[in-house]
Amino acid sequence: MTSGAGSGRYAHLDPDTGPAFEELAVLADGDRKERLREEILRAWLPMAHRLARRYTGRGESDEDLRQVAALGLLKAIDAFDPRADTPFGAFAVPTIVGELKRHFRDAMWAVHVPRSVKDLRTKVFRAREELVARAGQQEVTVGDLAAHTGLTQEEVLLGLDAENTFTTLSLERPLGGDGSDTLGELVGQEDPALALVDDRAAATAGLRMLPERERRILYLRYFMGLTQKEIGDRVGLSQMHISRLLRRSCDFVREQTFAAPRT
Repeated sequence: MTSGAGSGRYAHLDPDTGPAFEELAVLADGDRKERLREEILRAWLPMAHRLARRYTGRGESDEDLRQVAALGLLKAIDAFDPRADTPFGAFAVPTIVGELKRHFRDAMWAVHVPRSVKDLRTKVFRAREELVARAGQQEVTVGDLAAHTGLTQEEVLLGLDAENTFTTLSLERPLGGDGSDTLGELVGQEDPALALVDDRAAATAGLRMLPERERRILYLRYFMGLTQKEIGDRVGLSQMHISRLLRRSCDFVREQTFAAPRT
């Protein structure tokens, strides 16, 4: 069995986790399976961190990159079949790199945009390039794009609008030629807490349904501002376990929020 090696020029450093993967494949969900997943995760984290270092200097902190790489590693662990001929290292690298690239692709957007709108933007952008290249059209209409993509004109317009979310105007941008006035001077200010009132009210029901431990972890992260490592030290869990609990808890609260009837 070769599931413990094969991640490139560092293959000689790869841990031998073949027996652990074989046991993991036959275990039912439970504490033993969770502990075994974490043991494999810890064994392969150095490899994931090496991959994360390739993306340093691109605007993301090293800690964030390591967490994204660790998330990709977890996905690889859960998807890996120890009966396959591919070594785990060779299987995990594309998954981790894909997670890192996906993170940067999503982080490029200046404001949050739903995935469906991003997909529309990509389809419209590619269609416009194809029409210009194929027919030499410099003026491509919304109708042309709709006919080429099979989208409705409303969807095309939404995709075109999404292009504007890649960048934002600086508030320091001068409005006049003399540079005396800036865009920021025309923008009023409001109490940032006001924007949180509705969100907190909507999330209350979901938060109350969480176990006490998860509520405490959310409080330490988002109200006290502790890092995942600091939280793990307080509650006696690993940083990766804290990361998973945060993600699951946030997903649960979000699902309960959107599922709640609107009044």
